[in-house]
Amino acid sequence: MTLHGLLPYIQIVLAVILIVCVLLQQTGASLGGAFGGDNFSAAYHTRRGMEKNLFYTTIIVGILFALSSFAALIIK
Repeated sequence: MTLHGLLPYIQIVLAVILIVCVLLQQTGASLGGAFGGDNFSAAYHTRRGMEKNLFYTTIIVGILFALSSFAALIIK
């Protein structure tokens, strides 16, 4: 099996992992902040422990997904 045949499966796995990572992240902002509410203290906090690892994992998986999508465009 070549990279061209394996790439869609890699993209599916990366997409599922990316969705799970994004959904697991917690936000401190309430719904009022989305509509211009003055809730600035909830938006700024330091990530620690597992939250920091999940944040970095989300970034890495997002970059890998973008690279695999770009490779799918190039390899036809």
